[in-house]
Amino acid sequence: MRNIAVILAAGVGARAGAGEPKQFRLLPNGKTLLQTCVEAFAPFVCRICVVAHPDFAERTRNLLSDSNILVVNGGKERWESSWNAIQALTPLADDDTNLLIHDCARPFVAPRIINDVCLALQSHPAVTVAVPATDTLYIVAPQSYSMPDARDNLPLVNQIPPRETFMRAQTPQAFRFQLIKQAYELALRDPDGVAVTDDCGIVKHYMPDQPIVIVKGDETNKKLTFPSDFPCPNHTITIQ
Repeated sequence: MRNIAVILAAGVGARAGAGEPKQFRLLPNGKTLLQTCVEAFAPFVCRICVVAHPDFAERTRNLLSDSNILVVNGGKERWESSWNAIQALTPLADDDTNLLIHDCARPFVAPRIINDVCLALQSHPAVTVAVPATDTLYIVAPQSYSMPDARDNLPLVNQIPPRETFMRAQTPQAFRFQLIKQAYELALRDPDGVAVTDDCGIVKHYMPDQPIVIVKGDETNKKLTFPSDFPCPNHTITIQ
């Protein structure tokens, strides 16, 4: 089967600081987040599609300078960026094509994870990556609570579910191309609009009978969101 990677890099990274989109920020390896992600997937795929913010599409092309990398414009929401990539790749895809969709904000994805996802795709049409939840989780009540003489109005714990039933999602999230394309086409016909946060959410919501299997992730495959998430320049990240 043919694997194509989609790297979602259409954000502006406002929460990460540094005054520029985080996909262009240098890591301790001397390369940007975007370059690091592209290099991680290159051995496992036949084509890479990078979804870039329209204002930085040309900078993205200049940074990568590879004719085998397709750069397309992203949308305002994550799902719009994925859909733009799916549309752009449709002429290149057939029934034997898989799509691996990855957040550029996770540059330390290990080769083992990508390889395990590709192997799982040989027998499963929908695959995601996740790690067990280690913190206790609260389900919050729909209403907040305040004592009669209190000055604040605080959230209220409604339930404390068993944490072993939860896993924290990572990427890549991978699918047979025709499956994820069909799920998005169903989503776009939803009169209530698309209200999910990732590609697995699209499949789960609009094709609920489709099983999604989980490949074990890794804590190093973390999402870099805030300044404190980024390694110091002299700090080495070991990716296994």
